[in-house]
This record gives sequence, structure tokens and C-alpha cells, in this order.
Amino acid sequence: MAVGLSNELPALHPVAGIRLGTAAAGIRYTGRDDLVLVEMDEQTRTAAVFTRNAFCAAPVIVARRHLTRATPRYLLINAGNANAGTGEQGLEDALATCRLVAEQRHCELEQVLPFSTGVISESLPLDRFHGGIVQAAASLDAGSWPAAAHAIMTTDTVPKAASRQVAMAGGTVTITGVAKGSGMICPNMATMLAYIATDAALAPQVLDHCLREAVAASFNSITVDGDTSTNDACVLMATGRSTVPAIETADSEASRQFVAELSALCQTLAQAIVRDGEGATKFITIEVSQGRSREECRQVAYTVAHSPLVKTAFFASDPNWGRILAAVGRAGIEDLDVAGVSLFLDDVCIAEGGALAATYTEARGKEVMQREEITIQIHLGRGSSRAAIWTCDLSHDYVRINAEYRT
Repeated sequence: MAVGLSNELPALHPVAGIRLGTAAAGIRYTGRDDLVLVEMDEQTRTAAVFTRNAFCAAPVIVARRHLTRATPRYLLINAGNANAGTGEQGLEDALATCRLVAEQRHCELEQVLPFSTGVISESLPLDRFHGGIVQAAASLDAGSWPAAAHAIMTTDTVPKAASRQVAMAGGTVTITGVAKGSGMICPNMATMLAYIATDAALAPQVLDHCLREAVAASFNSITVDGDTSTNDACVLMATGRSTVPAIETADSEASRQFVAELSALCQTLAQAIVRDGEGATKFITIEVSQGRSREECRQVAYTVAHSPLVKTAFFASDPNWGRILAAVGRAGIEDLDVAGVSLFLDDVCIAEGGALAATYTEARGKEVMQREEITIQIHLGRGSSRAAIWTCDLSHDYVRINAEYRT
């Protein structure tokens, strides 16, 4: 079960100008929806960021191209098949799914952005898309965010969605989003699929700025297993239907307020992905402070987060602090003075001056490690910069889930 999550979604506010439809196309799963169609009003502006994996999936390549050629009107998302590692045929298949949407909804081919998630290296079963798209189009509705959150799941155990309504000068802005992700999660753009809509009016350069700022503070600050997917994408759609005046510059107070709200929503979704990490039993925050730069702090945090020895110690509820210090020491920080490093688990000081803290007892360490949610604090003692990321433990179930993924 996901750490601190349930199958119950929060109230999800419709976003004026956005409709969603779902269908059980049978792409890989039976007895559940696995296809989502998102429709946007004509005036909607769209920005997206994609995986940096060199072996990016065919839909990523097509979506990138289409974004530069036309104003998107539809997103098509399928679960169960990644259409990655499929070569030229995969590109043709991704375009074919866009063509089906274009024919059904009477729009241009380039106005459709395709997205896929699931097993890598298998061709799309195109024969199942036509009926699925017809069904999804027939069910388009502004209130279908919960259905979409369920339909994009793969190894996720719970759906992931968040929604906020924000009072701004001139009225209220709504932001609603869904995401999926559980394994193959490591930041390198946005390691999952996420679709976020707002009725705010954002100038194109502001839209892109807001998305990148929010992703940096959320989806690019999580890791489950250190693997970056071939299919990752995060899309922000702004319909401009709110009464709030358009945000025209990125350095305005309105822009800063919107970025803060968008980042908070994205953090909720990103943390939900970690909480639902494959086989996760612990949700772990790693805070690194007193570094010379934010990048240095993140480098230390990720080295700790990616250590199998650290992750398995947390699964065992074992306060084996030496594993954390060893990870800090091999993080590649130049001229690190270990005498200036201190380490805490929640409020318990475990190590300082490169050795066990005089106040530490094994009983206090074990008590912290029994908790489902734990914060590792690492003070480097060499500057004023800080950074935080979120991760989880590594359990027996992670191995089982991934060993059985294709069976």
C-alpha cells in the first residue's frame, strides 16, 4: 500500500475549457479504462517538458514536433504500452493514433499530442485505438479528471490527482492535474506522466517559465529507483477562461504567485509518486544544507537516495547511519571536511564531527526508523545553500513487481 495515500481522490475542480474522456480500449489491460482523450478550447496555450533519455519513445518525438507546428487541441494518452524502442514503425504508429483523433474530432494532425506509458519495445495494437478513441470522445466531460487519473495508471496502486483554487487580483484561478508513476522514477525533466490544466491566462513565455519552475521544484526533485523513463512528459494547459487579468511577464507578482501555487500542486503529485513507489514502505525526505551551492546539495542528496544500502536499511528500519555517511563521502564533493558534517534522522542527531554523536542511542535511532515518514538532515558545514528531494525505501516487493512486470 502506498505510504500515506489512499484510493480516495480529493475534490477535483473542473477547469473551464478542458474536457476529458476515457475508454477501455484493451491495449494491455482488461476490465479497466486505459485510454484518455483530453480536449482543449481553441484559445488554450500549451507547454510541455519531456524526458532527456536518448532512447525517448516515439510519442515523445511526435509530441515535440507537433508542439512546434500547431496549437494543440487534443492529448491522447494510452496506458500499458510505451511505444518505445519501436523504431520507425513506432513513429508511424504514433502518427496513426493522432490521425485517428484528427479524423474523429475534425482537427489537424499536428494539433494532437500523443503520450504512451507501459511496456517498452512492443508495437502499439492500432486496431484497438479506433474504437477506444470513439468511446473516449463520446464521454468527453469537464468533470472526468478522476476517471483520467485511474486510466493512465500502470504499476501504480492508487490514482494521483490534485486541485487548487487560488484567489488572485481580479478573481479566482483553478489548477487541476493528474499524474502517474511508481517505478522507473528518477528526475531528468519529469520522470512520469503529468497533465495539468488551469484557467489562468498566461503569455507563452510565462507559461513555459511557470512550468519549468514548478517541475524543478517537484518532479525533478524525486527518485524511486534512479531510472529515467523513455516516455516522461509533463504538460501544462492554460485556457485563459478565468476573470483574472492575463499574466504577461514572468517577473510580475502575479506570475510569482501562480508559480508558487503551481509548484505546490506539482509537489503534491510528485510526492504521491514517491509514496506509491513500487513496493515502498517508507517516504523519505532528504534535506542537505550548509553546502556551497544548491547543485552540490542535490548531488549529495541523490547519492544518498540512490544507495541500495541506504534504501534497504530504511526498509529494515535499521539505523545503520554508516551507510548514509559513506554515501555522503562518495558523492564527489571536492574538499569535503568530514569534521564539519552532521547527520540527523528527524530530530535525532546521529553523527557529528565525522563520528557518532555523544547524545545518540541505538534505541532513539530505532524509534525513528520505525516511522513511515522520515527526514534525513545532512549539514555539510561549508556554505549557506540547501536542497531537498524525496525518495523511498527498497523492499522485497520492488524486486518482485519488476521481475514479474511482463508476466
